[in-house]
Amino acid sequence: MKILNKIILLLLIIFFTACGGNSNPNVQVDTNSNYYNKFISTASCSEIIDKTFLTICYDTNLKASKAVVYTLSGDLVNELNIQKRPFFYEEPTLASTQRASYSDYTNSGYDRGHLAPDAAFDWSQESLDSTYSLANIIPQIPNVNQQLWVDVEKYARSKAVELGQLTIMNVVKYSSNPNRIGSNNIAVSTGYYKMLYNTDESYEECFYYANDTSTQNSLLANHQVTCNSVSY
Repeated sequence: MKILNKIILLLLIIFFTACGGNSNPNVQVDTNSNYYNKFISTASCSEIIDKTFLTICYDTNLKASKAVVYTLSGDLVNELNIQKRPFFYEEPTLASTQRASYSDYTNSGYDRGHLAPDAAFDWSQESLDSTYSLANIIPQIPNVNQQLWVDVEKYARSKAVELGQLTIMNVVKYSSNPNRIGSNNIAVSTGYYKMLYNTDESYEECFYYANDTSTQNSLLANHQVTCNSVSY
């Protein structure tokens, strides 16, 4: 039965793609929330990049994202689970002088850290590819990226399953004079928030992780913050 369900899902994805629409009409980004209007706006973002499955607030001076938002359908969590990961690519909608390149991270001491994680989008090749734009990537301390940030991403997926649908807003915090890496001078953040909310279910939870080697504690409760405290 599970194999049959996966075949049906795959056929639906092919159908919607062939029709020129979103591969799944139920995972369109929620643009009506107060959080969306607060963090994704022309007043805050140099460029608003629509990747169909996620929306990116990008700063051309920082050459990095300030926020990334997406809506995750619980029905798609653990469906297909495409194993082969795409290559990172430069964001084609940005001018070459405004974007990061893969080599900017080489020998920098930072990981290429996803804001919208690939594991939340591995239900179709198109959705998975969208997360590998370098506009969705920021320099992350390896320990945070590979362990702590992964934990809260898993938690977000479990909440999507529980609630049926969940919107996730990732907000990145920078100092007034951030450190920079690479030949393109990519800004390094001081930390980042993950906001989880479903307005229909009156649910919200928010977490903060400092982008620092001293950030060790993996307990979610130790990173929980009030959602009204989230800011750039």
